Amino acid sequence: MTTVTMLYRQSIAGLRAIVVFTVLLGVVYPLVVWGVAHLPGLAGKAEGSIITQHGAAVGSSRIGIDPVPANPAADPYFHTRPSATAKDVLGPGDPSTSAPSNKSAFNKDLVAAVAQRRDLIAAREGVAPAQVPSDAVTASGSGLDPDISPDYAQLQATRVARVTGLPVDKVKDLIEQNTDGRTLGIFGDPGVNVTELNLAIAKARG
Repeated sequence: MTTVTMLYRQSIAGLRAIVVFTVLLGVVYPLVVWGVAHLPGLAGKAEGSIITQHGAAVGSSRIGIDPVPANPAADPYFHTRPSATAKDVLGPGDPSTSAPSNKSAFNKDLVAAVAQRRDLIAAREGVAPAQVPSDAVTASGSGLDPDISPDYAQLQATRVARVTGLPVDKVKDLIEQNTDGRTLGIFGDPGVNVTELNLAIAKARG
């Protein structure tokens, strides 16, 4: 077998491999993934878990955006965890950017920020700083965590009820309705989706 013949056969084999793997990995595999993602029950998550009201997108249940009240003295919203991308110590963060602070628990700037957040939240909610839960003063790894702990939600319930005019019991019922339990009953901690909860509060207000 001549060198030219060998090179020809190797080139043809390589070309065939390129064509086969291009079809499999560039066409078939993406179509299979797309098809599985759009099975009933999975389509919404594949499309970004978009929340709609009256046919319009109002947010995503997977992205936490801290709402900014028009009047801080009459704040009707539940708030998310702080974001490391925020310019201010409490936020709001930039939903187009996902990043942690990468600061250790002994970092002086982080310790100072946590203390400042605790004091600001305690003043906002009218409670002692010791009553502010840890997730209220620490940023999540993504900076876009949509969930807060039930304790942090309950801490905000009195203020939200007062500003919105809703009964406290009604607000706490809405918190309960928007609380997800542990995954498979054992993994993680219960969480309250802030975006969905604020939308439920707005709907209850009429």
